[in-house]
Amino acid sequence: MKSRPARAWALGLLAVLLWAPLAHAHVQQGQAAGFFTGLGHPVSGLDHVLAMIAVGLWGAQLGAPAVWLLPVTFPMVMALGGMVGLLGVPLPGVEVGIATSAILLGLAVMSALRPPLAVAVALVGLFGIFHGHAHGTELPAGQSALLYSMGFVMATGCLHGVGIAVGLIHRWPWGQTVLRAAGAVVTLAGVFFMWRAVA
Repeated sequence: MKSRPARAWALGLLAVLLWAPLAHAHVQQGQAAGFFTGLGHPVSGLDHVLAMIAVGLWGAQLGAPAVWLLPVTFPMVMALGGMVGLLGVPLPGVEVGIATSAILLGLAVMSALRPPLAVAVALVGLFGIFHGHAHGTELPAGQSALLYSMGFVMATGCLHGVGIAVGLIHRWPWGQTVLRAAGAVVTLAGVFFMWRAVA
């Protein structure tokens, strides 16, 4: 029985490692076009990757209906934040908001926090605005905003899916320990991102 969650864990990590360039926070303008730029953008920065996977981990810990409601809420609200960014509307503290999302989502996973569903959805939605705005402001000049947005929403859904797949190990005592450790790692990374954002 332990082989299935171990395979899911390994496949999830492999997907992230193969997908995310190591040293870049965000895709630079002009590197790719439209849909593919959007598809690559969420996985081009560890801050985004960890927060989005943490949404899936937390949803899996909370169970139904949160396991699907959180990963649906995040990209929907993120798309709204992306549109605001595409329109050039400023949003103060975007990088601080992204770092805060990693810290708080990591803490939620680490502590197996179980707030009312509405609170969890509102928190995830709030963080989605910051992540979406960051994506929206980095649309390369002359590329399709629609295709770019579709790309980053789809990539976000995939990252949530990785988090959910890994999060299913919470059914076993050893899996709960692993998830709490993963939450701690996300939180510590979020603290680093916060230090970088305010430095």
